[in-house]
Amino acid sequence: MTLTVGTLTYTADSFQKDQVGYIGAFKTVTEKDDVKLSRTAPKPTATFSGLSRTSAKYTMTTNLTGALTPTGDIILDIQVAVPVGALATDIDSTLNEMGAFLASASFKSHVKSQKISF
Repeated sequence: MTLTVGTLTYTADSFQKDQVGYIGAFKTVTEKDDVKLSRTAPKPTATFSGLSRTSAKYTMTTNLTGALTPTGDIILDIQVAVPVGALATDIDSTLNEMGAFLASASFKSHVKSQKISF
């Protein structure tokens, strides 16, 4: 099984209950190029149908300049919780809006300089 993230392709490498780990072309013994997808089933109660939870974690080793170590890991960990019964169109629009924000100059400024007030 393969997974495409942007222009990169990842191959399924490890399987656990409710979790699959993928490795990319840059993966070595010392370099990380990993994607992990996981899920948690909803836990309904007597008054609430529950939340469907998913997670996508991306880890890539990168070279560093002006740091105490020569390399480090960039990690993106995306957590999503969707109430059971949510409309597919609402889920799509929410993901599209957040995807646009992740690619925006504001979010890049947030990550690069830790800016939190705009």
